[in-house]
Amino acid sequence: MSHLVLYRKYRPQTFAEIVGQEHIVQTLLTAIERGMISHAYLFSGPRGTGKTTIARLLAKSLNCENKDNLQYWAERKIEESGSKGGWGSTKKEPICNECSSCKEIMEGRSMDLIEIDAASNRGIDEMRELREGARFAPSKSRYKVFIIDEAHQLTKEASNALLKTLEEPPSHVIFILATTELHKMLATIVSRCQRYDFRKLTMPELIGRLEILSKAENVKIEKDALELIAANASGASRDAESLLSQVLTVAATSQKETIKAENVRELLGIVNSRIVSQLIDFLGEKKTAQALDFLGKTLEKGCDPAQLSKALLNYLRQALVMKISPSSINPDTSGLTKEEDEKLQSQIKMFEEKDITRILKLFLEADNKIKYSPIPQLPLELAIVEAGTSKAE
Repeated sequence: MSHLVLYRKYRPQTFAEIVGQEHIVQTLLTAIERGMISHAYLFSGPRGTGKTTIARLLAKSLNCENKDNLQYWAERKIEESGSKGGWGSTKKEPICNECSSCKEIMEGRSMDLIEIDAASNRGIDEMRELREGARFAPSKSRYKVFIIDEAHQLTKEASNALLKTLEEPPSHVIFILATTELHKMLATIVSRCQRYDFRKLTMPELIGRLEILSKAENVKIEKDALELIAANASGASRDAESLLSQVLTVAATSQKETIKAENVRELLGIVNSRIVSQLIDFLGEKKTAQALDFLGKTLEKGCDPAQLSKALLNYLRQALVMKISPSSINPDTSGLTKEEDEKLQSQIKMFEEKDITRILKLFLEADNKIKYSPIPQLPLELAIVEAGTSKAE
């Protein structure tokens, strides 16, 4: 297992290990406990937030051979559920991970759990095969579960073919559809499923998960470094774990040393916030020449213009929000350290609200042009010049 990336190596195997989707976990647990099982579920939300993982857990819980043994659950305890960063409920866990059904699903060899990637199996022929396969009873489990990932990529014809099965499925079949683009799904399919909306994870949730994985890998890493990884994960647990895996892979040669935030910036090519802050200082002080010189030296050191542009946009966006409504900035989700937050508060005093809006628009336009520009840094240079010379109307 050591060769696996972290998000696969430590994929949650119980509901208690799920991070950030408490509203979905609690609803599913209640439904399972009461026997209120739907024939079709629709999981929608951003990538990397646990849709496929929870789909597998649901399939595992429905077919767990011990889940109906009340004495078994009365004796079994969910240990350290709070420390795992999960929902920490006292409700019983309907997954034992000990019976043959649970083990087969964990090892990816269950004949009654069929996972279909709709991106590569999106045609009507594949859906006809699915309909034929759904007629047969499970080989050994209680339910035959079909997980259709990226369901929005099914063709219109394939979706219509699936629709008939969703309307009148055999009693032994459960469908779980997962999608990142709900608006592309047929309304008739959505209406026949129990819908669950997944959300992006907050900074504390991501940091808590990363801390658990770091300890499991026996790696020392600073809290600031974890915060930096979480801030660049866009609210996706999988992205955060992939970034951590990348950091740990590169830093494997020096396991005795503590990984610092600066190491993470270098390894992942993340723009140092001090660089962005310095550029904003120059713009606020109308020092266009110094800003251009600083930009040139920064890029000469290997900084990627596209990454710098995105960092600038994020910084300016938070500056605008802080200028208009200081209470709207949540320190748990902003990704700013205490020092960076204090620095930003002092910088916005140099600008009027309309000035920040104008500069933000200039760099947004520059960001759109970088990929097409023969000289990548040219759009940024033009934005700096215009920001220093023109005035907001």
